[in-house]
Amino acid sequence: EKVKSNNIDVKIPESELEAEEKGAEEERPKESDSNILDVSSYYPREKHISIQRHLADLEKLADLREDERKLCPLCPEEKFKACYSHKLHRHLQNLHWRVSVEFEGYRMCICHLSCRPVKPNVVGDQTLPKMGAHYHCIICSATIGRRTDMIGHINRHVNKGETEPRFITVRAPKSYEVVKESATDVQVLPNHFTPQKTDSYFNPKMKLNRQLIFCALAVLAGERRPIECLDAFGATGIMGLQWAKHLRSSVKVTINDCNENSVAMIKENCHLNKMKVKLNIKEEDSDENVGNGEENSDAIEVTKMDANVIMHLRSFDFIHLDPFGTSVNYLDSAFRNVRNLGIVSLTSTDISSLYAKAQHVTQRHYGCNIVRTEYYRELAARTVIAAVTRAAARCNKGIEVLLAVALEHFVLVVVRVLRGPTPADDSARKIRYLIHCQWCEERVFQKEGNMIEENPYQQLPCDCHGSMPGRTAVLLGPLWSGSLFNTGFLRRMLLEAVQYGLDEAQPLLKTIICESECTTLKPFYTHSPGDENKQEESGVYIRTPNISTESYLVHGKRKSEEVLRGTAKRQRAEHSTKHPPFYYNVHRHSIKGMNMPKLNKFLNYLSEAGYRVSRTHFDPMGVRTNAPLVQFKTILMKYSTPTYVTQAEGAVHLPGDIQMGEEVPAAAAIKVEEADLADDKSGVSAAMFTQPYPTHCAAD
Repeated sequence: EKVKSNNIDVKIPESELEAEEKGAEEERPKESDSNILDVSSYYPREKHISIQRHLADLEKLADLREDERKLCPLCPEEKFKACYSHKLHRHLQNLHWRVSVEFEGYRMCICHLSCRPVKPNVVGDQTLPKMGAHYHCIICSATIGRRTDMIGHINRHVNKGETEPRFITVRAPKSYEVVKESATDVQVLPNHFTPQKTDSYFNPKMKLNRQLIFCALAVLAGERRPIECLDAFGATGIMGLQWAKHLRSSVKVTINDCNENSVAMIKENCHLNKMKVKLNIKEEDSDENVGNGEENSDAIEVTKMDANVIMHLRSFDFIHLDPFGTSVNYLDSAFRNVRNLGIVSLTSTDISSLYAKAQHVTQRHYGCNIVRTEYYRELAARTVIAAVTRAAARCNKGIEVLLAVALEHFVLVVVRVLRGPTPADDSARKIRYLIHCQWCEERVFQKEGNMIEENPYQQLPCDCHGSMPGRTAVLLGPLWSGSLFNTGFLRRMLLEAVQYGLDEAQPLLKTIICESECTTLKPFYTHSPGDENKQEESGVYIRTPNISTESYLVHGKRKSEEVLRGTAKRQRAEHSTKHPPFYYNVHRHSIKGMNMPKLNKFLNYLSEAGYRVSRTHFDPMGVRTNAPLVQFKTILMKYSTPTYVTQAEGAVHLPGDIQMGEEVPAAAAIKVEEADLADDKSGVSAAMFTQPYPTHCAAD
């Protein structure tokens, strides 16, 4: 039978036509919504004029000309009279285009034509027509009155799997942009900056994050090869392509994504970089081109499934998690099948909750209570590591933290997996609560043990509880109380960054190495890549046998265990240096009306006083030291100079009864100021030192 719809003949079998008529009769009672009045057939048709891609297409319908008055194509003449082009342009943009509903690149603009039957208004003996504003569905021909109802109607189509428009049209080809990073080209859409509106999210600001992860994988590839690594959230596939392109036969890369469009783009990017794509069993039957570039025996495997599913089904040596937001939903799956001495890295971008801007979300996702402090970034890193430790302990695995980085846009944590209940118990013991003073921001981890202390304020080095009214401290956590860095692993990461020319990662790694050792010295040495039988641990060269690649491919259970046992012994020797937890911000503890010394000079003053000290990557004005806060403030005050008094560089002379390491009492300071004011009447008044002038810091 032939059916004619919009001058288009469509041949439909009678059996299918009868089935569709029965289905339409069954669906008519369900579509009795007051906002949905008529539904056309499911045959191909021409799209309504209110459905357009661009505003310029809508203006073409009006045929705008400066010398003629034109009617609005979506409004009747009774509602909007003919006008000139500039006024009609504003009308189309503000009334129709701004309140449109977007779907698959099309805009469903609001329509005021008589497409929708509406009950007329009766005023006396006259019948006034009522203009009903409505939308035309892009998938079916339903007319819906409200914008929110239209959005819900489209969502119901999407839930049923109906996403293709049922009108005859030629889709415009998508325009791609080619972005190059670390000698790897990827195709992205023009709106790749917004993850909610594109399937190919690519953030150029995360380049440093990708370089750090690559260095960690390169170090693991030097320990044993080949290793199986997984990029659980591929998006454009940029990270997995960099792994395969630079490390080549040392890694077997698997790029996964649950979005079908992202998987198709990952395969196109593999072909763009002349990398082969490993076909699945279902895809081997179809004649798919796998890349016709230079020969490469190591193909990239591209999978389309949920990240939790693939990590449950397969085992990997290296897993990287980079979801949109928090990664706590994938930790249990990641630690379930990860191999012994493997590495799990995760990037958390939910900085609003981790940086204490949404504390209720932190409690919900991480089960941790935090507040905004001067060391909030390190607090965020320890919060994520605590969640990682608990997830690993549930799988009878312990962790060793290799790297923890918290910057403006992300928190990166890299841990090594240690299989067994004993490492799991040791890691779980390092999760403690933190006692934080809200007055002076002094902090200390709570002591181990289950016994309740009578006065927990005694653990704090400060005496704010005795001098200030009320409760002065809060309990934060649970947090990771162990080390955040592994010095030997970081030095090998620096060597890999130098070898592959990763310029952005090198300065950060040097800062973190000094921070892990809590020193201001920077003795960094690099050796040539050809000298493979030497490794550097904490600045010392260690000779190791030059093991070839084939020696790692040992068959048999006993020999494989011997290789892993030897690797474990070398990792035990690569223990991390215990550094002081947290840091102080010099601006937070500066003295009003005083110029602070240069930050590097202040570090030397702390070091000369006998304390360990270093800068930190968490805060450019932060100082990591084992000095108590009282000593920190005393040394800072000693070497500060008045703001408006020209004085030779040196120490501010304190009264004789105040020694180094003691706080200056407020009464003593007042007496000194009164004595200076009485003695020096003609000079500069000493009372200016106590005025609340803004702090002008000379620290770098």
